[in-house]
Amino acid sequence: MATTASPYGLRAVNRNDGMPYAGATSQFLINPAGLASNIFNGQVVIINAAGYVDLSTATGADLTTNNLGGADLGALGVFVGCSYINAQGQQIFGQFYPANTTGVVTAYVITDPSVTFQAQLDGAADQSDFGANTFFAAVQSSSTGSTQTGNSNSALESTTVTTAAAFKIIGFASPVTDAFPDVLVKFNPGAHAFTNAVGI
Repeated sequence: MATTASPYGLRAVNRNDGMPYAGATSQFLINPAGLASNIFNGQVVIINAAGYVDLSTATGADLTTNNLGGADLGALGVFVGCSYINAQGQQIFGQFYPANTTGVVTAYVITDPSVTFQAQLDGAADQSDFGANTFFAAVQSSSTGSTQTGNSNSALESTTVTTAAAFKIIGFASPVTDAFPDVLVKFNPGAHAFTNAVGI
């Protein structure tokens, strides 16, 4: 029962066609000079103009100026961890990317646009929200997650829209009558870089 606000970003649960999600991820580099922001498990990431993984700083409230990847661009996918060499020369596999980590950092990202994700809304919903569009309730940042667990704490907007936005609600993972329902969502085509024809 989602009776309290305890968002966790996006968690992969299966594919849009009902088939199981096998846990596949793709590997990309984070700028070896370091990023100023943490990136938490369950946050949406982009490929920036330099060709590195970066945190999306848009809510996805539209697919033009507020698209997840920037104006008219889609997101790369959902970040689920990284690996890097720490100051002691040890190989670290982390749940999140700690801000300003330098050197060779490999990000693990769910890039498949056909994956269904579970997320929590920031307020009440009803059955009419099935099939509607939603987006992040607030911009992802270095503080929208926990350095204790490594997980995102971003929620999706409960005031859904029929206009173009980042995610489509395709099901409910908790009773729709809950105070903060958990929903199943997919990336809309223009919100994902692999289904968006615009280049960086």
